[in-house]
Amino acid sequence: MPVLGTLTRRLGHHEWFGATMRLLVPADRLVGRLTRGRVVALGLVPSLIITTTGHRSGLPRSNPLLYVPDGDGFVVIGSNWGQPRQPGWVLNLLARPQAEVAVKGRRLAVRADLAAGAERDRLWQLLVTEWPAYRTYVQRAGGREIHIFRLAPTGPDLS
Repeated sequence: MPVLGTLTRRLGHHEWFGATMRLLVPADRLVGRLTRGRVVALGLVPSLIITTTGHRSGLPRSNPLLYVPDGDGFVVIGSNWGQPRQPGWVLNLLARPQAEVAVKGRRLAVRADLAAGAERDRLWQLLVTEWPAYRTYVQRAGGREIHIFRLAPTGPDLS
């Protein structure tokens, strides 16, 4: 793991880090779109751009997310940097689980499956291995349920 990636993972526990990263999301979204998902989160952690359909507006909404590979799918978590409210993309997936991801220069249609029970526990372990600060985010979220989704490809590459 590159030194900068290791440092980023250590800093992820700090509240100021999450606040700073939230400010950078629009720039990250733009870079991800321009590079077709090849560069997200400055390449420091495995990341993708998810495009969901707004649960109220019906409009496409794109967000950069850290992911963990799981077979042919991707595991993502609605941590929202430990904030007490759900991220909008989670609400969108709960209303309509069909989405699209851009990852490593590929575009894929996916279906989001909300993890529960033993499957959630398994996916949680994958996530905290990649980003240990998720443990801190659970505490900071004040009891809010932090949803974990497995994004399963539903068709051929859309690139």
